[in-house]
Amino acid sequence: MSIQPLPTAIPTSVLPEEHLLTYARTRLHHTLPKAGLGSDEAISHITDDLAPAFNASSRSPNYYGFVTGGTTPAAALADNLVTYHDQNVAVHLPAETIATEVEDKALSMLCELLHFDATVWQHRIFTTGATASNVLGLALGREYVIGEASAVRNEEILSVGELGIVEAMHRAGLEKIQILTTVPHSSIYKAASIIGLGRASVKDISLKGSSHRIDMALFKEYIGTPGSGTIVSISAGDVNTGLFATSSLAELQDLRNICDMHGAWIHVDGAFGIMGRVLSGPDYSSIIAGCEGLELADSITGDGHKLLNVPYDCGFYLSRHPSYAQKVFQNPNAAYLATAGSNDGILSPLNVGLENSRRFRALPVYATLLAYGSDGYREMLERQIALARCIADFIVDSDDYELLPRSDGPKKIQIAQTYMIVIFKAKDKNLNEQLVQRIKATRKVYVSGTAWEGQPACRFAISNWQVEPAREFGTIKEVLQSIVKEFSSEGAHD
Repeated sequence: MSIQPLPTAIPTSVLPEEHLLTYARTRLHHTLPKAGLGSDEAISHITDDLAPAFNASSRSPNYYGFVTGGTTPAAALADNLVTYHDQNVAVHLPAETIATEVEDKALSMLCELLHFDATVWQHRIFTTGATASNVLGLALGREYVIGEASAVRNEEILSVGELGIVEAMHRAGLEKIQILTTVPHSSIYKAASIIGLGRASVKDISLKGSSHRIDMALFKEYIGTPGSGTIVSISAGDVNTGLFATSSLAELQDLRNICDMHGAWIHVDGAFGIMGRVLSGPDYSSIIAGCEGLELADSITGDGHKLLNVPYDCGFYLSRHPSYAQKVFQNPNAAYLATAGSNDGILSPLNVGLENSRRFRALPVYATLLAYGSDGYREMLERQIALARCIADFIVDSDDYELLPRSDGPKKIQIAQTYMIVIFKAKDKNLNEQLVQRIKATRKVYVSGTAWEGQPACRFAISNWQVEPAREFGTIKEVLQSIVKEFSSEGAHD
């Protein structure tokens, strides 16, 4: 089965014209009206004055900034129904609403899509995004390593949620908790700060020359440090390059065995990389290898508003340890939040996640998974990868641009390792410093600026469901070639 993108009105510009931004700013209301404008005038103000000044982001297949997915038609309709029905999906009340059961089924179907056994990953929940999911993962990892350390000392299983981090660590005999990782997303540092471990607890165990890979010797040195508890955070898709921290089942098995010996927790930050598990076939062997063995982790995060192509905001979190979640996130002494008697195994989300007030994020996920199925999502990702590889192929052959990271290996291997992110720079230093802004100025294509080895670089992140490789590559090639031509012309007139 092959599901093609449905016909849709694709914006001609990915960014609004400057005059539209200026006009919208002049029309913004700066004070609260006393009498009110009325619904019709308020809506007209938004649609006529403000909406033209929004960027096209998820509506355009040519928006390659951040890792911004689109919204499939099924997900868009479902999201409107979310607002209409306005469910607070916090307490499991099966006699009153089916909302929590929809969330449970959406998450179990998501597990099926990603080839995870839902009966194993019983702690599963939708969040605002991978950032919130990383907070969950590190918080439960903190709980776990303290529990393991206290068990070694023949103590009762200690809980940070009950005792606080200082008392729990003291009684468990831990001097510190460290987070070992490679090229972590900034949200890992944020999560470490939020849960009381601090940004300084994040330790780089990158392999020299391949910063996305784990230096196993350094990993073993850190995890063996006396008085330390350890959380290992695996980057399943480096945000800058799309490359994976691990490359085989055997590597994950080795990590798992060592972590088990030291009472360590394995967390996977799979914001977009986790979707590589839907792929099959030799064309994607390096991506498939990077996703092998992730089922051996203790917790996994992902973003629905990236490659799943559901509306902002939507992330998901999976864990094999539901009991630890309830220790941290339970709502004690709140009788009005109690779940009515139910033996269906569905946990009230407010007792296993951050929020007590929750939007019905599950419904768009449920709708789009039903609409596309596993075959549809695989085909969608294959198109996105095909475009990324077209761009990478063009850059490798270009006299004006350079594909990053640099490689002396065969072109075929460079292209085959490309997932859905392409990072590159202009060979001319002066053009390179202006490249991101020049691309954005065309308003035909949007890219993110980044850095590589201390120098400016550009990044394409292909994640929109509407992508058609031939069509989008034609636009990208035209933009990149025209920028070089324009820059050269300017130099000739200096």
